[in-house]
Amino acid sequence: MKKLLSTFALLLVIQFSFAQELPFQEEVNNRAKEIDEAGWVKGSAVFTGSSSVRMWKNLQEQFPDVAIINSAFGGSTADQLLMHLDKTVLRFEPSKVFIYEGDNDINAGQEISDIMENLDELATKIHAKYPNTTVNLIAAKPSPSRWDKKVSYVALNDLIRQYATTHDKVNIVNVWDIMIDDTGKPKADIFIEDNLHMNDKGYALWKEVFTPFMK
Repeated sequence: MKKLLSTFALLLVIQFSFAQELPFQEEVNNRAKEIDEAGWVKGSAVFTGSSSVRMWKNLQEQFPDVAIINSAFGGSTADQLLMHLDKTVLRFEPSKVFIYEGDNDINAGQEISDIMENLDELATKIHAKYPNTTVNLIAAKPSPSRWDKKVSYVALNDLIRQYATTHDKVNIVNVWDIMIDDTGKPKADIFIEDNLHMNDKGYALWKEVFTPFMK
């Protein structure tokens, strides 16, 4: 009996340790609590992914006629979003989902083919539960701090565009072009000091691009 109890206790410790080791678990839990306390409605447009969406502070204000849930977290990657898909997306029964992943993935050295596999799995899991939900994959943005990886970002965006054209209820939200200046480089005045995340001017440009997808 003691041996059985010891084994059971060990399994509980292992299970608890695994749960604690999931990337961004604490942040996802805290964000979920904030969303629940603020209140939300089924059928909202869910924005999720990494910090470029998380830091879009006036997102709801820019689209006042659409119920929006922003569940983005940290510097996440597509495979990490998959780990938290239930808590960040599926439980909300969304009508639209906007996903920004790929930026950090490339910066972390992930292969583009692996990123696409993860994006495909995200879309597939969402559609398996909600066939009529539109999945909007946000293209990787250009940023001065990661401009040395431009070729990889362009290649990823091309594959996302191809994927969107061959899958029902999937769109690409092209934020790349509007963020490029006449010289072909990222606009210098739309970023904060880290040259990675955007300021209000940057998000104003995003609003222009996202507006057709919010109707």
